[in-house]
Amino acid sequence: MNTIGTFLSSARREKGVSLEQLELTTKIKKQFLEAIEKENWESLPEYPVILGFVSNIAGSLDVPVDTALALLRRDYPPKKLKVTPSPDVEKKFVWSPKLTFAIGVGLFLLTLLGYLGFQYTRFMNPPKLFISKPTEEEIVLSTKLKVSGITDTDAKIEVNNQPILVDSSGNFEGTVEISEDAGEITFVATSRSGKETKINRKIVNETGD
Repeated sequence: MNTIGTFLSSARREKGVSLEQLELTTKIKKQFLEAIEKENWESLPEYPVILGFVSNIAGSLDVPVDTALALLRRDYPPKKLKVTPSPDVEKKFVWSPKLTFAIGVGLFLLTLLGYLGFQYTRFMNPPKLFISKPTEEEIVLSTKLKVSGITDTDAKIEVNNQPILVDSSGNFEGTVEISEDAGEITFVATSRSGKETKINRKIVNETGD
């Protein structure tokens, strides 16, 4: 299976570009370039920085940036979101400039905590999953079945244990192999926190007729 590391490494070698040359072009340290090609995530900065690295590398190697980012989203291991509670703001009962400042800080912290709480809840919930193809009890005439649908942008999709790429909008589309006696297709969306959403779609399999 083609991974983000092999995708970028193959593109670089095909164009005859050394890591040193790529370092000069992208301004990304050689050690980070090597870590991305080897998918050594522990040696790299946080995920948002890696997104920028991969986009820069793909552009420099003249390969599809969307494909590179989709492979990165699929291959990057899940990490748990850390939420650090903010200290309570000391309340005073005398109206003063300090109290005004404290109220402003309190409102800011409440807004920030509300946002973090929303993101944490969204992170911990199973991803959404909508199936466009195949439809329920769709007649199938070939062992190569086209599938498509929508999920969360950072979710991974497998259809009958076969990975499908998800684009930056959460759309996915691809072709999977099915057996001649298959009567059901299983879609599994997995979030970065490991939560899963599973949908089974029945088909009318006429590939063996």
